[in-house]
Amino acid sequence: MRSSPAYSSMPHADAVALLRRAPFVHLAATLPDGRPLLRSLHAIVSDGCLAFHGSPRGEKSTALGGPAVVSAEEVLAELPSYAFDPERACPATTWYRSVQLHGVLRPVADLDRKAAVLDALMERFQPEGGYQPIAKDHPLYQKVVRGISISELPLDGLVGKLKLGQNRRPEQLQAALHAIWRRGKTGDDTTIERLLGLLPAHPTPEFLDAGPNYRLCCALADESIEPASQLLASAYWNTDRSQAQIAAALRGSSAVVGLRCLKTGSLVGVGRAISDCTSRAWIYDVLVVPELRGKGLGTRLMQLLLDHPAVRRVQQVLLTTKDADGFYQRFGFQEIGRSNFRTWPSITMLRRVAARR
Repeated sequence: MRSSPAYSSMPHADAVALLRRAPFVHLAATLPDGRPLLRSLHAIVSDGCLAFHGSPRGEKSTALGGPAVVSAEEVLAELPSYAFDPERACPATTWYRSVQLHGVLRPVADLDRKAAVLDALMERFQPEGGYQPIAKDHPLYQKVVRGISISELPLDGLVGKLKLGQNRRPEQLQAALHAIWRRGKTGDDTTIERLLGLLPAHPTPEFLDAGPNYRLCCALADESIEPASQLLASAYWNTDRSQAQIAAALRGSSAVVGLRCLKTGSLVGVGRAISDCTSRAWIYDVLVVPELRGKGLGTRLMQLLLDHPAVRRVQQVLLTTKDADGFYQRFGFQEIGRSNFRTWPSITMLRRVAARR
């Protein structure tokens, strides 16, 4: 019986997309005297090529006309050994996406093309602006555009590789996701959601299971922030906040969890917390759409939020509510005070948790 490969090839479009978003790339080439050249540099995908700039008298320029390789990678997850074996260190591994671009490094001579590459680099790495756009005839850039070296590699030689536990059984992948969740390093919640997005046929992990029609999310991707803020804008406690302010609060939170309908893909629940990850956390904005309340989904959402690594390790969890104190008492919250919050009476509740390491 043949074993499954440890990695698979990436579609060309996905490889190009990875190259576009890589914060930097690695260039390997050979100098005329035979010495190897290795550089890390900023680059831009433009007109079917990967282009970058340099000094016309620098070492990179001496490699023009010769073979070169550019590589970039994205770490998807660092897997601890105990995700697969309770004792052996050998199973520790990293799942990643990587690309390599092979070709002949060629110079760019056309001034319009050189200016376009430089302007695209600025637009990518300084999107907030604050500079005069680069053009070959602009007084600020005429000399620069003529004097700088622009090199490019055609994308024809681009190949991509995806290592995502393809040689692991489904139950081993389940154990890996659970181990990452229990480890709870900063960013592990986002890692889990990224992995599930790359493994669409993978069964829902137990800690994210919300029944046959729904799945919990232990983190929200940036594209889910807008629908989450739309959902929360309807809540009575957010009537004096704009949707943009709610979105900013979500992005600034230590933990954001969600509930998604599997049939439609729509977000139907959300909750967030701000935490110092040691002594105290505050729960905010726990909401399930009205038509799904009373089905136990809010309970599962709250359980996940309390189990989030940013919340589970603190000694005190607090929240404020108008009328849901009975719901929160189920999780060990006790009333510690009453006051008027904005325009409605509020109940402040506290949940004490034994100190954890």
